[in-house]
Amino acid sequence: MTLPLVVGVDGSDASLLAVDWAVDEAARHGLPLRLVHASRWERYERALPSTGLGRPSERVLEEHLVASAAERAGRRDPEVKVTTGTVPDEAAEALLREGNNAFALVTGSRGRGELTGMLLGSVGLAVAARAHCPVIVVRGDRAALSGSHERILLGAGEPETGADAVRFAFREAEARGCALDVVRAWRCPAHESADDPALADEPARRHEERASAQLDAVLKDSMVDHPDVRVRRVTIEGPAHSVLVRRSAAADLVVVGARRRHGHLGLQLGRVNHTLLHHADCPVAVVPQTV
Repeated sequence: MTLPLVVGVDGSDASLLAVDWAVDEAARHGLPLRLVHASRWERYERALPSTGLGRPSERVLEEHLVASAAERAGRRDPEVKVTTGTVPDEAAEALLREGNNAFALVTGSRGRGELTGMLLGSVGLAVAARAHCPVIVVRGDRAALSGSHERILLGAGEPETGADAVRFAFREAEARGCALDVVRAWRCPAHESADDPALADEPARRHEERASAQLDAVLKDSMVDHPDVRVRRVTIEGPAHSVLVRRSAAADLVVVGARRRHGHLGLQLGRVNHTLLHHADCPVAVVPQTV
């Protein structure tokens, strides 16, 4: 069975952009698309007295919302199979359940009713932090959303926690026929070079060589599995969150891994993921690795 690409829709401009992006993504991978709207209002509406004024019920409005999103998807690419669903639950909880049988979850960067000043809506943050499938938060400028950079950016983590993210990034680059930039950031603690300024370059060289070796280990299997993907590997000194945000301006998608600890229900996002979800200049894919 081919798992669908699931999109959370709520009628906001951000969610409509997410629908557009997801249609293109589904077409690239030959996936069906599922559009889901969640609201708890249906539970409350049943308990309210009828006013007799003929106002459409919230349920009718929800069905119209997802139907309109489906029509939008069909206009963008009639070949993509689209299904819809409305769920009487909190949006994040509904999407997390949908993610148990999804290729990936897609959300907008901010939903309907979110505060204007928020960089990332609460639903997108909660889903990215807890889902056990890849989560793509659609954000960025027109060039990134249209894929015109022809470049995927992968923030390479540790081999034992980032293998799924590496595989996801290679599949994405192969499906798009574009280049894959793989970045491994490294730091040299100041105390390692403070004792003897004449040897200041030696600790830095060791850290860079270690980062390069770790990059080789992370990429080895996927480069064999995807020989046609053009890989550009970079090791660079600096904090990973700053390095990746800066480089996201020239990418169509940035991919990072995330740990998912069994039995841990709280937010599970590190500083790098958090920063990218709030500040990246292109869509962000958070790919979980269960440890």
